[in-house]
Amino acid sequence: MRPLSLSVVSVVAACSVAGCSVRPRASQAPAPATAPSPAAAATPAPAAPAGPAGVATAASTVPQLDVGVRAEPAAIAAIVREGTDRSHAEADLRYLSDVIGPRLTGSAAMQRANDWTANKFREYGADSAWIEPWKFGRAWERGPMTLTMLAPHRQQLAGVSWAWAPGTNGPVAGDVVYMDATTAEDFAARFAGKLAGKWVMTSPPSLVLNPDGPKLSPADSVAHADSVRAFYRAASSPNEQAFTASLPATLAAEKIAGFVRDGAKEFGLLTMSGSPARLMPYPYVVVPHETYALFHRLLAARQPVRIEANIVNTLTRDSVTVYNTVAEIRGSERPDEVVLLGAHLDSWDIANGTTDNGTGSIAVLEAARILRASGVKPRRTIRFVLFSGEEQGLYGSNRYAAAHAPELDKFQAVLVLDNGTGRITGMALQKRDELGDAWRALFAPLADELGPFAVRSGEKGGTDHLSFLKYGVPGFNFDQLSRGYDHTHHSQVDTFDHAVIGDVRQAATVMAATAYELADLPALLPRNPAAQTAR
Repeated sequence: MRPLSLSVVSVVAACSVAGCSVRPRASQAPAPATAPSPAAAATPAPAAPAGPAGVATAASTVPQLDVGVRAEPAAIAAIVREGTDRSHAEADLRYLSDVIGPRLTGSAAMQRANDWTANKFREYGADSAWIEPWKFGRAWERGPMTLTMLAPHRQQLAGVSWAWAPGTNGPVAGDVVYMDATTAEDFAARFAGKLAGKWVMTSPPSLVLNPDGPKLSPADSVAHADSVRAFYRAASSPNEQAFTASLPATLAAEKIAGFVRDGAKEFGLLTMSGSPARLMPYPYVVVPHETYALFHRLLAARQPVRIEANIVNTLTRDSVTVYNTVAEIRGSERPDEVVLLGAHLDSWDIANGTTDNGTGSIAVLEAARILRASGVKPRRTIRFVLFSGEEQGLYGSNRYAAAHAPELDKFQAVLVLDNGTGRITGMALQKRDELGDAWRALFAPLADELGPFAVRSGEKGGTDHLSFLKYGVPGFNFDQLSRGYDHTHHSQVDTFDHAVIGDVRQAATVMAATAYELADLPALLPRNPAAQTAR
């Protein structure tokens, strides 16, 4: 990950607009205001953790901006007490997970979730709450499915349909084949004209370690990491890239029975995804890793594998109207300037979407309740947005940012929570390394009761803060403890049982406090660098 490089001159230019000051740093940073959390490196962020003690990281060598963080002890204490002692997070998360349930974008349940959260924002004292419509195409609904192995022996199998894939229109039996071509020429030579009526696999089994096996030696760990990199190697040549992009159309032209995908997790857990931007032209089945590996072993041993699937799915013909839930607490002095707290309310539908991202949504809802109940009066407006369409490609936040583009130059920051049920452990600076001291100062009043926190150089991808970066808005996604997120993420066990309620309370309180502090800064933060806004 390439660290942000800003000269003192460029920082001064940015500050000339916002009224902040620059303090060049020595090469060795002073001790942070709060001790780094050992858990920060365990968050599911794609960026590297901060460097070892005594080694200056990018965030500690870039000239720092003094943005005037001035915590009000009484206000912060009131926020912490409200969030810690009188939390509604557990009851609200239980209702969202257990009563409303899965919230696939375009579904009736997602509409119920929009309406319920808007009403809860009103109940908790938001100055206003509403739902904002946008067009999503097309809606998809999962129906019943059965999957049976017919050979080499008969066995009922677990499996689910990939989202936005069609059904089978009745039971469809066929042989399973392993198609390992990587170019059009290779495919034409070995597979063309031979796949009609077949269920097709196109990759070796994922590299899932045996959780009950012996611990890896250092050499084993290196070998496994090398294998993972090789497994996920992107198509390198133009021929490979073109073949990969055209593979769905190629397989559809062959009239295959369907596609079989590895669930890619241990203990029969599955990984679900899909999007209306990539409608599958044939039935597409996700099976547990153990089943996928069985098929692969049997085929390698030249044993025939035959399966039968009966899948019922429904796809609408036209786009549908869906919604983001929005609420706000109006600023007392600068109501047209905004701090946005966000999370995505939509989920996948093979479980109840608790950790992805019911916990983040409830933390945002609870942050609104905390701020209103604690009696604080933020100078700027604090807006709360629960996005839909995140799981299909950040659609809801992209539509929201585009619709509000004329006002985004007055957004102080966007803070998102979307890495599971774990407590907040700090912040990745998202190419804004000059704000490292600012984030340390924001966390400092919370460290004793809710910390420790670590501020690190690095970028986080894959969630809704990204939709605002190109408009110049400083956007961040909090680091969190993983708390089993790799297991629950997009799986059939993403349920209330895996929520860590104390961590959700902590996250909601941290979001409320940092939003309040950002709302009270003397001036707006400088906009993102041009290189970031252009992407």
